[in-house]
Amino acid sequence: METVAWSCPENERAGRPLLLMLHGYGSDETRMSALFKDMPRGFVCAAPRAPVDISGDFGWFLLDYFLANDFAEVVAAATTVLAWLDTTMAKHQFSSVSVLGFSQGMAMATTLIRLRPEMFAAGVGLSGFALQNNLLGALEPLDRKIPFYWARDTADLVINPDAIEFTADWLAANTDLQQGRYEGMGHNFSPGEMTDVASFLTANVPGSFVPRG
Repeated sequence: METVAWSCPENERAGRPLLLMLHGYGSDETRMSALFKDMPRGFVCAAPRAPVDISGDFGWFLLDYFLANDFAEVVAAATTVLAWLDTTMAKHQFSSVSVLGFSQGMAMATTLIRLRPEMFAAGVGLSGFALQNNLLGALEPLDRKIPFYWARDTADLVINPDAIEFTADWLAANTDLQQGRYEGMGHNFSPGEMTDVASFLTANVPGSFVPRG
């Protein structure tokens, strides 16, 4: 990954839990780095920039309104992220890795979990979806169900109803699912949502909580 925003300097990362934060379609890493301050203080947060140019912004793979995608692009993006994670984990000896994704970033986050369920301590999906794909689904349900928090506004019109229905079924079958609903948020973030996400991560990821002093 060529561009990654970090929540702390390199000399402060070793041995702490890592939170990988994946932005949405037509965005960049700054959308996620703005949330670093809301995450539990024990985490090292990392927000990589997606590789595909979307008219000057970025995405993980090309996508249309109906969320149609080229699975080869999905696998290529996921493989790149996993290879970067392997190198980063070896370098900093993080105590664990969790993943948070917004919108298309949630599709990437759940894909990473599907490919390497043993790698992740917890997952968070914000206003997003999981990919419906027969190849990924062939080995499911997953043997290991990690804690997962799915947060959204039921009135969010960006993610279509079919994708929401599949995502709900997939998460129920493959994760230890908790859900939050945030009326009036739309396809966005809210302060209450961030508070709940931080509480979820604190409860499920050892070392993520550090008292404010």
